[in-house]
Amino acid sequence: MSTHSLIRFSRHTLRQLKFVLPGGLLTYYFDSHNVFLRIWGGDAGKHGWGGFAARLSILSAAVTLSLFLYVLALPLIQGEQPNYRHWRQSGVLSRVIPIMTASIVAGWSLLSYTLGRWSNLGYMGGVLAASGLYALAFGSMGLLPAPRVQRQ
Repeated sequence: MSTHSLIRFSRHTLRQLKFVLPGGLLTYYFDSHNVFLRIWGGDAGKHGWGGFAARLSILSAAVTLSLFLYVLALPLIQGEQPNYRHWRQSGVLSRVIPIMTASIVAGWSLLSYTLGRWSNLGYMGGVLAASGLYALAFGSMGLLPAPRVQRQ
C-alpha cells in the first residue's frame, strides 16, 4: 500500500467519522436503538400501529441498504466503473438513485415520527434520535470500500 493511498484512505475515513461519531453519540444519548426495539416489540402501549410503523421504517431502511449495496456492486456487475458524477446520464443510476433517495427520505421521516409518537422522546427527540441513527448508519456504510474495475 503506497503512502498516497494511505493518506487518501485516512482522509476518507475522517470524512466518514464526521457522521459516525455524532451519530453514535446521539444514538447513545437517546438510547434510540433500544427505544426502537421496544416499539417494534409492542411495548409502546399501542399494540399495532407503533409496531407497524417500526416495521415500515425497517423496510424502507432495507430498501435503502439494498440499493446502496447494488450501486457499490455495479462495477463488478457491469464490468466498468460508472460515472457517479453524471448519474443522470447513466441508464442504471438514473433509475436507482431517485428510488434510493425517496426511500431515505421516507424511512427517516417515518422513523422520526415513530420515535416521536410511540416513545417518551417527543417529536423533537424523535427527529434527533432518527438523525443520529441515520448518520451512524450512513457514516458506517461510507466506510465500505467501493470495488474498482480496471478501465480497458
